[in-house]
Amino acid sequence: MTIQNNMIVPLTLVPVEYLVVAGGGGAGNHGAGGAGGYLEGTISVSLGVSYTVTVGAGGSGASSGSVASGVSGSNSVFSSITSTGGGYGGDYSGSGGSGGSGGGSGGNFGSGPTGGSGTSGQGYAGGTSSGAGGSGGGGASAVGTAGTGAERNGVGGNGGNGNSSSITGSSVSRGGGGGGGAGDTRTSGTPGTGGSGGGGNGNGPGFANGFSGTANTGGGGGGGSSTTGTNIGGGGSGGSGVVILRYKDFYAAASTTGSPTITSSGGYRIYQFNGSGSITL
Repeated sequence: MTIQNNMIVPLTLVPVEYLVVAGGGGAGNHGAGGAGGYLEGTISVSLGVSYTVTVGAGGSGASSGSVASGVSGSNSVFSSITSTGGGYGGDYSGSGGSGGSGGGSGGNFGSGPTGGSGTSGQGYAGGTSSGAGGSGGGGASAVGTAGTGAERNGVGGNGGNGNSSSITGSSVSRGGGGGGGAGDTRTSGTPGTGGSGGGGNGNGPGFANGFSGTANTGGGGGGGSSTTGTNIGGGGSGGSGVVILRYKDFYAAASTTGSPTITSSGGYRIYQFNGSGSITL
């Protein structure tokens, strides 16, 4: 209840703080996946209304043994808030996909492929390689860096860093881009490092698979080592997203489906959805 013009009227809207992170992009066998889109803010929701919560899955990485791009991550949604899935990482000669943050390009000595673009307000672009290494995926707060290096000595680009949020009561980083893969499957080269906030590291040299992004951070997958032969490392999968909601604890507890983690901290009720469900205040 609240008082307006000396009259008691029912309160029908509640301000809810949100963090909505989409699933990270899967890496190709060279370029890294971009982080899932990252959105944080406050929205007013209606009492007694059930709101669906969708937590986006991370995109799958390219299989080992063949030249292929990864798969983009899936969107996460709460009410009118939609975060876009992270862009896929490119194959050895392929461009990265656009998404919440863009996927990194394959190396191919900097000839042709480009990094995918990010979504304004959600994330940054993936790197465009200038040498034999795969590029890093974009993160929530920074672009992925370019892959560099000469043939048989490719250097993978690093993933863009994520953002930190204290919505749960302690600071946690999410939305890091994946690191690019080393230049080829031979004996030299240096993989890229995933960005802070769950980005998977790249891998190589040798027949090496990239590392997956961390679950419930929206981190992009790391690129594998690559060449045009058959001994090709696969890409890491993107990390799943997350939806976190909090509101002042003088409002009643919500009813939920999907088994979110429910905590209280600093005068707030906090609901963390690691999988899809619903909430009614």
